[in-house]
Amino acid sequence: MNTLSYKTISANDQTVDKQWVVIDAGNLPLGRTASIAAIYLRGKHKTNFTPHVDCGDNVIVINAEKVLLSGDKWKQKQYVRHTGYPGGQRFLNAEQLQAKDARRLVEHAVKGMLPKNKLGAEIYRNLRVIIGSEHNHEAQKPKTININELI
Repeated sequence: MNTLSYKTISANDQTVDKQWVVIDAGNLPLGRTASIAAIYLRGKHKTNFTPHVDCGDNVIVINAEKVLLSGDKWKQKQYVRHTGYPGGQRFLNAEQLQAKDARRLVEHAVKGMLPKNKLGAEIYRNLRVIIGSEHNHEAQKPKTININELI
């Protein structure tokens, strides 16, 4: 019998090709920026995507302070944290969070789009969010992703 046999190739830690990617978040919606970053972090854009392996790229998001929210989300969107003490629940809206640390808006949005397990925590460590357009990862020769072309 002369038939072709195809085998599914699963990626593992040794066969994964991790690269560096830069995403410019300037004047783009927060959700759109975060979803593209999550896709690249997870590795879903690659042909050898394997759900149980960290096969994604290292992502650098620049201009995090210029991210956009539509409507009244700057005042209505709530970010909740807890101090650990009784009655220690604290709230910040998006405007206050951006004034405190603009990176946390993008980090929180991307983290919510990753798996909620050990793999998600490992993948999240590959994200760097930078305020401004200068980053210190030029030695890795990152590839720039234009989100407007992907849409």
